[in-house]
Amino acid sequence: MGENMKTKASFKSRKGISPILATLLLIVIAVAAIVVTYAWIMIYMHGAAQQAGVELYEANVRFYDDGNKIDIDVGNRGSSDTEIIKVYIGTSQANLLDVTDDATFSPSRTLRAGEVITITLNYRWESGTTYYFKIVPKTGAYLPITKKA
Repeated sequence: MGENMKTKASFKSRKGISPILATLLLIVIAVAAIVVTYAWIMIYMHGAAQQAGVELYEANVRFYDDGNKIDIDVGNRGSSDTEIIKVYIGTSQANLLDVTDDATFSPSRTLRAGEVITITLNYRWESGTTYYFKIVPKTGAYLPITKKA
């Protein structure tokens, strides 16, 4: 039984981590977690802020009486300039045709902040048909447009 008492005595002689040291360790871990979270949020917000600089909107879509021409007026209410790099048209969202090379941009492909440009498509359209357009800028989100001729 003397040996059993010796074992109990050795457990009592061991000391745990001090409450002050434990508190400091928890504070260090919490501060590190806050710093990592802050860095992640700043990176995310920086990327979102750059994309928010370009915000396209549909100003008007005009189908001409001759059935061969469509004008799409696109505006940029964002704070950054962009360039229109692709224009698509089709009779369903799943089947769009790239008509960028056949489009005429007035005044140009560059869409400045606060400006509206006209994209003219030489495209054979039919009255009563719904057409789907997709305007793709160099930066920012694309603009989907649905109009019935």
